[in-house]
Amino acid sequence: MNLVRAEVERLSARRFVQLMIVLLVLAFGITAATTLAGSHQPSASELATARQQAIEARRSMEVSYQQCLAQRDGISTPDTQDYLPANCSDMDPAQQERLPIASDYLSGVFIFAEQAKPLLFFLIAFLVLFGFLVGASYIGADLNSGGVVNLLLWRPRRLTVLGTKLGTLLAAMMALAVVASVAYLATFWVIGQTAGLTGRLDGDFWGSLGAVHGRGLVLMLLATASGFAIATLGRHTSAALGVVAAYSVVWELGARLVLEIVDARRPEQLMFSTYVGAWLSGEVRIWDSQLCRQNFSGMSCDGYYTLTWGPALAVLLAVAGGLTVLAFAAFRRRDLN
Repeated sequence: MNLVRAEVERLSARRFVQLMIVLLVLAFGITAATTLAGSHQPSASELATARQQAIEARRSMEVSYQQCLAQRDGISTPDTQDYLPANCSDMDPAQQERLPIASDYLSGVFIFAEQAKPLLFFLIAFLVLFGFLVGASYIGADLNSGGVVNLLLWRPRRLTVLGTKLGTLLAAMMALAVVASVAYLATFWVIGQTAGLTGRLDGDFWGSLGAVHGRGLVLMLLATASGFAIATLGRHTSAALGVVAAYSVVWELGARLVLEIVDARRPEQLMFSTYVGAWLSGEVRIWDSQLCRQNFSGMSCDGYYTLTWGPALAVLLAVAGGLTVLAFAAFRRRDLN
């Protein structure tokens, strides 16, 4: 009997997995139906008005930039109380990451190019939760019911059995995530075509979306492995759920509050959620009030520091990898009776 085939059959036959897939499809269906019901294809007059508003907004930005340059050079003095930065390049339209476009002024219109990334984040969040719960229940139920012991009777190699279980689980989750992602994004692309706008789908858009999707798949695999490892260490699915609940309440909420009270330096660097966010988005900018505390000159101060995806990935790999190694070490020596 092929061990991998047996694990695939066991995984697909689990009612909890089937229930999670049903919930996944249901969540996708509700999201798509809600989007479709709240969108419409804009008329020619709506598009013309939106284009005119975008042109006026860009023109206003250029006027403000020229006013800033004139004030800086002493050519004129401001006749209003509007804030003008010390560095006029911050107002230069050519230096902006994004200029106003017509779609910014369309109401009740689903635009795929603008909504695809938020929708993808929703999908990733669901898949991460899906992977963690399925990973924990998959091994936890077998350990609690004695299924692993029965499996070891005909394949008495503990690490091989546990490794096959984990490998099969990760491969199945990856296949499911890829299929779900394609179907999910294709559905909303069709909605954009038929009941909204697709927007500008250039190489930068697909590159950015692909990067987010790739990072999301990695995060899902790490979450799946972590749920599997914690349940293996605790010999029950509830062990994984208990660890996550305890960490969230005690550290993410309780410790964060205490660190803010004692005015600790950069408490966000001690929170696991910070590294998850930095990995998914590529980088996060975090406010640190102590960076500007010594600035008494009245000059502007940038009190932000940046956490990039590299250190974030290292932390995520260290946590998931460490849990997995501990799980295999414990499983190798544990009495399973």
